[in-house]
This record gives sequence, C-alpha cells and structure tokens, in this order.
Amino acid sequence: MTPRHLSGNYAPVAEELTAHDLPVTGTIPPALTGWYLRNGPNPADAASGHWFFGDGMIHGLRLEGGRAVSYRNRWVRTTSLDDGARMYDDRGQRDLTAGPANTHVVRHAGRTFALVETALPYELTCDLGTKGPYDFGGRLHTAMTAHPKACPTTGELHFFGYGILEPDHLTYHRADASGELVLSRTVEVPGATMLHDFALTAEHIVFMDLPVVFDLELAMAGRTMPYCWDDEYGARLGVLRRDDPHGAVRWFDIDPCYVFHTLNAYDAPDGTIVVHVMRYAEIWRRTDQGITPPVDALLWTWTIDPATGTVREEQRDDRPGEFPRVDDRQTGLVSTHGHMTCENSLVRYDLGSGAATAHDFGPHRTPGEAAFAPADDTPGGPGWLLTYVHDATTDRSDLVVLDADNLQADPVATVHLPARVPFGFHGNWLAD
Repeated sequence: MTPRHLSGNYAPVAEELTAHDLPVTGTIPPALTGWYLRNGPNPADAASGHWFFGDGMIHGLRLEGGRAVSYRNRWVRTTSLDDGARMYDDRGQRDLTAGPANTHVVRHAGRTFALVETALPYELTCDLGTKGPYDFGGRLHTAMTAHPKACPTTGELHFFGYGILEPDHLTYHRADASGELVLSRTVEVPGATMLHDFALTAEHIVFMDLPVVFDLELAMAGRTMPYCWDDEYGARLGVLRRDDPHGAVRWFDIDPCYVFHTLNAYDAPDGTIVVHVMRYAEIWRRTDQGITPPVDALLWTWTIDPATGTVREEQRDDRPGEFPRVDDRQTGLVSTHGHMTCENSLVRYDLGSGAATAHDFGPHRTPGEAAFAPADDTPGGPGWLLTYVHDATTDRSDLVVLDADNLQADPVATVHLPARVPFGFHGNWLAD
C-alpha cells in the first residue's frame, strides 16, 4: 500500500518544467511584480520514509505587468539529492550540507535561501538554480532553522540551529542587515527536543522547549522520524532580551503542548509579551499500537508576564488549521490581522477583536500556505494573499490571488498552471 505522503497530491511530480505566458482568469494587479516561490518535498526517486524528508523542490511563478510571465519548478540540488543522504562527511564530522532543503524559501540581504532545519541553507539563483550550501563565510557551524525571523526595524535576521549532536542542543544566531553573521550563542536545554519555530518581538526572542524529544530506541529501530511525545519532559517558554543577547534566558512553564508554527509576537505596553501560535495539545505519542498522529492545531495566544513569572494561555478559535502568516513587515510588532490555512479555506483573523472571515475554495479544492503581498508601503495595509490550490477533480493546480481585505469575494485572479503542485510547506512573495 502506498503511504499517504506519497499518494494523491502528496505524490511527487516526475520532472522539472518551464512554461511561459500562462492563462489567467480575472486580472492580476499590475503592482504584483516579482516571484511567488514555495518549497516542499518532492522525492526524486519517488520514495521517502516520511513527508518531512522528501527532496526539496521550489515552485516559482513570475508575475509582471498584469501577466503570468512564467512558471518553473526546480529541485534544490543538495548533496543529499546528488549523493544520497548522509549524516557525516569524509572526515567523520557532521555533514551540515546533507539535508533536503525542502521546507521554506526566504530572501535576506540580496540572497535567496532554500531551508530545512537539519542542515545549512542552500542559496538559489534568480532562475531557481542552486548555487550551493551557504555558511555565512564559514561562521555558521550549526544547522539553520527553516523559520528565521527578519526584523522590519533593524533588518536583522534572527534564527537558531538545533540537533541531537549539538552540545547544548540549541544555538541562537543573528545576521545583520548586510547579511553578516554577527552573533552565535548556545542556549541550554535539558534534552534533544524538536524545535521547529520560535518567536521574535521588538525587544525579545522567545524559544519553545516542548515535550517532543529525540528517541534513541526509535532511531536505532530505523524509524525515519525518531521523535515522540514525552510526558516527563514538561513544556516552557524561554525569553531572551535582544539588547542583552549573551544574557540569561528566563524560562516560563506552560501546559504541555506542541507548536510547529508561530503566527506573530509583540511586546505589549503593559510589559507582557504576546505570542500567537498554532497549538497542538499533543503529537506523536508512543503506544503499543505505534505512534499516534497529531491532534488538530488551533489558534492560541500566550501572554507572558515577566513581572509575575506566569503565562496566560487562551484558545482563540476552535477551527483546525495550520501555516499561519502575517504581513511580514509587522513581524515582532502588533499585527492587525493574521491568516491561516484550513482544509478547503483560508481564514483571516482580526487579532484584536478575534473576528474571523474565510474564503471557501469549494469541495475538492485544497489551498496551501498563503503569503501576503503588500499593495503599498503601509505595514498592515492593503494587499493580496497568494496560494497554490490543488483541484482533486482535475488533478491540476492554480495560483489564486485573493484580496486580503475582502476575503469572501471571488478571487482577484487565478493563474492556471501547466501541472499540479504537490502539497508542500512554506513560501514567500519576493517583490522586485
């Protein structure tokens, strides 16, 4: 039986394509000039042990002057793709170039990177070719998270690396606006937990030390994803001041849970730190019958109070979803709205009132993560949401452009792609 992550629209496409002057229903706003890029697993040998580990493929659509100029998909030419997966290099040291580069694609200081949390970033060319692994001039000695945070005020890029072979399991890094790596420091955590994301505010970094822990027995048994839920580990949030990056990390206990993705975070006027997340009550519990699947992720808000040493935890909605995004120009600041993807819809939240609106794509049409493309220079102002949508009835995919301020309206434009785009992870609108 074919595993779920290799069947339907999870299944990989077999070839790289380039197509020009794509058909469009509706009108592409002329202000949308740039690339929409999205990364995701696409195992070159049409097999992988887990959805998280397929070879990375970038799907890119070029918009310009109201036209869908071109579409192309390209594998990220990693050492894992060309030489097969390996953990150690020829000197017996951990090979940080070995990873599928399949999770995210971001731009910083003029460079575009394909990311996975287990390896170095891979730099891409403007036509989605692969330049190779990038280690910030030899200064980066850990893997790089797939979810770096760019500060809209300073232009700095904040990120971390973790791994079972790291001495302290977690290292925090900072690159300046020019792209130079200027800070690396270890953060002590008690175990080899899976740290997929973190949060940034104007004044703080917030780490999530949660109870999904590396299991040596599972690894020795050959399980592709050797992490599972640990009732004994506990859960806590670590707060580091940005103006004292080598200072102490202060830890705050929370109820056990897991978070793959943060929506946003900010410093409130009353001195608290507000963090919006997609929260799983539990994932990957080990039982006699095997590993349990995750429960649904729901939107929650954590309010960290440094004065009392406590965290207030609040569920904001009861509809399941994932892939939360904001206008990236509001990262770490108070954001007026946020978005997440549900099974057949995109949901837009007013993060103040909690009100929500949704765009329903209809039966058999499944959207991926939606990236925000601004319409003007005002952070939190008008803009569009861009997402790839798969139609199960035709087994084809479209790029759909929605008005973020009028989500319930018909799409502004639908670009019809020459082939399907398999379900994947994260991407970005990269304006010229």
